[in-house]
Amino acid sequence: MSQLSNDKTITADDWTRLAESWQAQLDERINQLSRLRDTLGYCIGCGCLSVNDCELINPEDKLKEKGPGAYYLDPDVPLGADDAH
Repeated sequence: MSQLSNDKTITADDWTRLAESWQAQLDERINQLSRLRDTLGYCIGCGCLSVNDCELINPEDKLKEKGPGAYYLDPDVPLGADDAH
């Protein structure tokens, strides 16, 4: 929205440009939320080891070597990747 001028009325072309510039960001957010929804009841590789299948998917939190955060929520990591073993 900061790309728009406060001095004029927003046009359809303005909205088209904004929508096009937001497309990739929105797609990425939708991807992340879908991945979260689909893995919410399973181990996401965050290191908490509190879900029943964490010990199977991430034994002894081996994914900590990959860095902080919920490893399996990263869109670049294929779901079901067996990186912890």
